Amino acid sequence: MLEFYFQDPDTVQRIRKGPFGLYIDSFADELKRAGYSWQSAQQHVLFTEAFGAWLKFSRVDVNRVTLQHVDKYVCYRERHQQRTKGTGILTALKRIVKIVREADMAGGDVVQDKRTPVEKMVDEFDHYLLQDRGLVAVTMQCYSQFVKKFLTNRFKSGPVELGELRPKDVLNFVQVSARSQSVKRLKLLVTSLRSFFQFARYRGYIVLDLGACVPTVADWSKTEIPRALPMAKIKSILSQCKRNTAIGRRDYAILLLIARLGLRANEVATLKLEDIDWKEGHIVVRGKGRKACKMPLPSDVGEAITAYLKDGRPNKSTSRNVFLRRRAPYNGFTSGSALGSAVRNAIQRSGVATTRKGAHQFRHGLAVHMLEQGASLTEIAEVLRHASLETTAIYAKVDIASLRTLGLAWPGGEQ
Repeated sequence: MLEFYFQDPDTVQRIRKGPFGLYIDSFADELKRAGYSWQSAQQHVLFTEAFGAWLKFSRVDVNRVTLQHVDKYVCYRERHQQRTKGTGILTALKRIVKIVREADMAGGDVVQDKRTPVEKMVDEFDHYLLQDRGLVAVTMQCYSQFVKKFLTNRFKSGPVELGELRPKDVLNFVQVSARSQSVKRLKLLVTSLRSFFQFARYRGYIVLDLGACVPTVADWSKTEIPRALPMAKIKSILSQCKRNTAIGRRDYAILLLIARLGLRANEVATLKLEDIDWKEGHIVVRGKGRKACKMPLPSDVGEAITAYLKDGRPNKSTSRNVFLRRRAPYNGFTSGSALGSAVRNAIQRSGVATTRKGAHQFRHGLAVHMLEQGASLTEIAEVLRHASLETTAIYAKVDIASLRTLGLAWPGGEQ
């Protein structure tokens, strides 16, 4: 279960070797069943790990931990100017103390499995996505929440008999969901269901190809023009980063990576120190589907990252992520959406007016700028690492000069 929240095997191994290692998977399982978001649950696990380290330093046996120890640890954090209010740390530590006590009352055994049949099936699906499909945790969480809704709608709290599913069950669920979901969310829903039915056939739970009866969602996204940030505004936002501060140096390096290399927010968030080859002048980018590729590291981007690493990145952190949060315990960003918040804050601090505040508009801006400089769609697709040229074709809409030559003469107009 711990692998659901942490992709790095070294991190999982480190946490399991800690004082709460025997109980940490039960702890993570409870967080998942309680409906915690991926980011919050990960933070709670890290709080528990830090608490265990403090107990070990204080020579307190984990099996004898009490709520009094929790209070003492919180006071210890506050004395060392580590934020506690609004973090959920008390809830996390009380939960782990409860798990240890219940295990002790059961004779040292880990807390018994309290999952419902639906939750057990979803967890098995999660394991398949992780081990067989190689999906990242954020995508797994997205898929599993839709599958859980579908299974709960069909089987309620009873046994999950996938062999009883029929095409009408799938169609009815999608049709009802379509009334309250956006097109983007609905596309994620049908993709999740197709993936689940593929898993079910792979495991032998179903014989029918139910994935074939999942309806296709009409895609009107290509009717819009990409929301690209003009290069002038990108330069203005970069110039407003206060590089005499740690947070300013971090934000400048992040924005430059996105603007110059067209990286996605999640790719920047998961960038590790070992992914940068300073001698060869390239970085390893882990994109969608965990596909890794080498990209050249421009000198200005390298200088910005170096400035942050030398005078900005917290020295006390053990995280291997390049970019860290500005508050203790100084962990790396847990997802692209978390790093996207830092980008939005940087744009807001710059005072530059933009229609959108997300990181992806910088990526769109790079594509449009390349197109204006004469780059082909194939070259843009290579830089942006699109799996299909069809994805890149949307940028052809911004090349008004080329599109004008394709337009037919208006009847009755000038010859």
